[in-house]
Amino acid sequence: MDPAAAPAAVAALRQFVTEDWTLFSIGLSFTALRTVARVKQVGFRGLQVDDYLVWVAMIFYAAETSLAYSVGAVAKGLANNGMTDEQRQTLDPSSTEYQTRITGSKIQLAGWSTYSALLWSLKTSLLVFYMRLTTGLGWSYTIRIYMGFGFLFATYFSATLNLFLGCQPLRRYWQIYPDPGNLCQPAISNSVVWVYGSLNVITDLYLISIPLPMLWQSSLKPLKKFGLIVLFSGGLLIIVCALLRATFIITDPINGAQQAGSWAVRETFVAVITTNLPMVFPFIMSQLAPIFGSLVQSARGSIDKKLAGGTPRSIITWGGGGKQSWRGRGPRTPNPITEFTFSESEERMMEQGQFRMHETNSTAAKTYDGSTDGNTIRKYIEVAETVLPKAEDNQQSRG
Repeated sequence: MDPAAAPAAVAALRQFVTEDWTLFSIGLSFTALRTVARVKQVGFRGLQVDDYLVWVAMIFYAAETSLAYSVGAVAKGLANNGMTDEQRQTLDPSSTEYQTRITGSKIQLAGWSTYSALLWSLKTSLLVFYMRLTTGLGWSYTIRIYMGFGFLFATYFSATLNLFLGCQPLRRYWQIYPDPGNLCQPAISNSVVWVYGSLNVITDLYLISIPLPMLWQSSLKPLKKFGLIVLFSGGLLIIVCALLRATFIITDPINGAQQAGSWAVRETFVAVITTNLPMVFPFIMSQLAPIFGSLVQSARGSIDKKLAGGTPRSIITWGGGGKQSWRGRGPRTPNPITEFTFSESEERMMEQGQFRMHETNSTAAKTYDGSTDGNTIRKYIEVAETVLPKAEDNQQSRG
């Protein structure tokens, strides 16, 4: 390494270490929050396979984060790439740099292994969640999900075989001289980078394609439908990160090792967040509901006071017998945020501890009313289940 570039390298390493462990801490906390939400909802005994798979992924996440840190802290960003033939020939095998480059190459190989194990564990967890999501919707979704399991296994197996059989013998992955070629330079290998990148992208696209059709066909209001589509399309962010990672590594063969570690951490962080988001988001909203409810009630009270000549209209109509309240929506609920966020039928479902979508046919787009009309297709799709704070108390007080 050029001595003049040493201070800049140290500064870059310090910055990356901060980013590396900060992202890991956030990702770990987000996964813990998902588990808290699920335990509050179903209890420990009610946890499903996907709830455990995310913690298997966390083990790989910790290993990957440690390896990414080691790329800079131990290997100084070096591997068996970014060298001319002359540099390879003159580098003393007993030198510190020679051994550091060997170590760096091995770290890169291990990094690709943990990277794939982490991402495919998260993909499997998401697919198991989709299995619960589509329960009762017929064989079309079930077949697609089982095909997804096979697809994930095949792509993971293919990527792993490509990594370990693409360069033979395996020791060429850390060979310095003679030049082993791009294929055997794990930090910037075109074969490794593009195979992992392409398989990652196509599997994410397949996973996204499972919930979007039922969201699109649901009878939710456009704004809520759009919000759920965005929520379940987080895989698109992973795809963007994967493409950026591949591009930066391929176009910068000199600093490819450090680039690989940096972008691996960023990509997997996005994957951890987007995988847990469908379970965490409703829980966060339910916890914030009392706060926002108070703010909305206070704001409305202030406005109504001015409109009603000094007496808040919301208080005038509270419990006013058969009179219509503000905007004719019936008696106010003790939790105004539900009116602000959900329709009345959706509010009742939230009080029962569930948030569900209604998917109906074109001739009967209405919510479930308990009838047995055979002309109405009523499919309750579990999007995310969450227990509202003191839901039972609210029901008793309304009763």
